[in-house]
Amino acid sequence: MGSSNGGSERYRPIGGWLERPDDPRPELEGAIGADVVVVGGGFAGLSTALELTARGAKVIVLEREFAGFGASGRNAGYLAGAMGLEFEMFLKRVGQERAKNIVSYYDEGVRYVERKLREYGIDCDYNASGIIRAGVHPSQEHRVRENQQQCTELGSPTQFLDGAAMRARGIPPAFLFASYTPLGGTLDPGKYVMGLRRAALRAGVDLYENTAVLSYDEGATVKVRTARGSASAPVVVLATNAYTPQLGLLQSKVIPMQVSAMETEPLSAAQLAALGWPRREGIVTAHWTMESHRLTARNTLVVTTKRIRYPYGSATPNVPDAKANHALEAALRERFPSLGGLGIRAFWSGYASIAGDALPVVGEAGAQGNILYTAGCSGHGVGTQSLMGHLLAERICGSEHPLLAALRHTPPSMLPEPLRWCLINGMLGIANLLDGRVNGKARAAARNAPAAGTPPAVSDENA
Repeated sequence: MGSSNGGSERYRPIGGWLERPDDPRPELEGAIGADVVVVGGGFAGLSTALELTARGAKVIVLEREFAGFGASGRNAGYLAGAMGLEFEMFLKRVGQERAKNIVSYYDEGVRYVERKLREYGIDCDYNASGIIRAGVHPSQEHRVRENQQQCTELGSPTQFLDGAAMRARGIPPAFLFASYTPLGGTLDPGKYVMGLRRAALRAGVDLYENTAVLSYDEGATVKVRTARGSASAPVVVLATNAYTPQLGLLQSKVIPMQVSAMETEPLSAAQLAALGWPRREGIVTAHWTMESHRLTARNTLVVTTKRIRYPYGSATPNVPDAKANHALEAALRERFPSLGGLGIRAFWSGYASIAGDALPVVGEAGAQGNILYTAGCSGHGVGTQSLMGHLLAERICGSEHPLLAALRHTPPSMLPEPLRWCLINGMLGIANLLDGRVNGKARAAARNAPAAGTPPAVSDENA
């Protein structure tokens, strides 16, 4: 059931996972102070505040909307480790040993979140099913196998699942083969970030919502200015990810990418039974611009990414991307043809932050080195940005964790506008063409399959 306007009538500006909190925190008014001011109320900001508060610090969190409004509350909800990283983008740049430490950072992020869910008593429908990175056509097999081998060599064991293993697991037949990691799974990111919000308020964190940061003054004490007040502290943490360039920092190092998502209406009991998929593993694909497919606890399907877009000047407009929404709906129909009549509940979008080498960007700014920043989650933010709160808290309290040290590097600089816009969107256009070619071959193979619902034979050919 397509929609001529790209789903704009079903677009949810706050995402599909959450509603505005029924206990909104007040806007900051007047001048206040603390030991640390954290800007941004997502996974990284709330985790940093919780870790610092547990160490005895007085912490203020400033959030321009409400905690969880940004990427933390609108992503796909994959608690994923290193599997699926584009290793070729950074392996030669940082070397094998450092790459192993970076992989450890991603995997430890999963374990960190699992511990914190228990510690804070957060029920976010976590399904520790592992993650599958699948191919939809034999031409993707080489890419999947190579990534699986690199991941294992760098210390994060994964296994290759051939067609027989996929069918034995009950994976829908559109997905032919995959690499699989038992680490991680899927969760409801809205429930998770709201759980962090509740935990922060219980711990005594001073959270101010509807409080946009306008500017900040550097110095031994950093003064952060808002529309109706200011917050000062010896240390400021910018946990603003894709929005960091708008604060005047990392403009040439990270870019915001608009990522779109779609959720269906709930599947019926008969549809669920016919679909199979008993473990409900989160599935991402081996396209250049991946698709992700997952079942939720409310028995809906969430499909994300498919097409991404870079807005000119690192802007972050909260508006629907009609082309991306059409592509998501097409992906749903192609991967799950038996669900042809399933309705669409909602579309939404958000912004991932990506550096030129796809690695996290963390460090200090200011003459005093007391403005800390974290960005560049590259779509892996649930685990990594949660763990970042622990790493930054240790750094602020005087010790540097080895995983934080491993992340320190100089990301490649990006071209200025308008060259940046032309280059990035040109590259995305090429990726869309390549992915469209693979999808076309997958459709042709499905039409020529020997029996309805029978996947084509898996081949080692890189067609």
